[in-house]
Amino acid sequence: MAETGRLTTHVLDTASGNPAAGLSIDLYAIEGETRTHIKSVATNDDGRCDAPLLSGDTLTVGQYELVFHAGDYLRRSGVALPEPAFLDVIPIRFGIADAGAHYHVPLLISPYGYSTYRGS
Repeated sequence: MAETGRLTTHVLDTASGNPAAGLSIDLYAIEGETRTHIKSVATNDDGRCDAPLLSGDTLTVGQYELVFHAGDYLRRSGVALPEPAFLDVIPIRFGIADAGAHYHVPLLISPYGYSTYRGS
């Protein structure tokens, strides 16, 4: 059976060396100037979502945005952040060109930096 496409993510706290548990994430579809909210989730104890954000028929070719609420997570973790925080809400906009493929969009965070890439 052929694998269906899916969108997944995970978040690692590089300052603590731990998965970012309980970090809130919003997913949006982007079409032109229109930004449509699809869902909100939170990471589990492993810094991952319990299920793909999109899969099968819900994953379509197009532009998407993941919005990671890093500041809230860092504050709950006991990190002293300035006001306003240098990094609070981190949007990552990306394209899905093949709805049958696996798109993994991880986030590595610290109070003063982040990185992402297309994972597997």
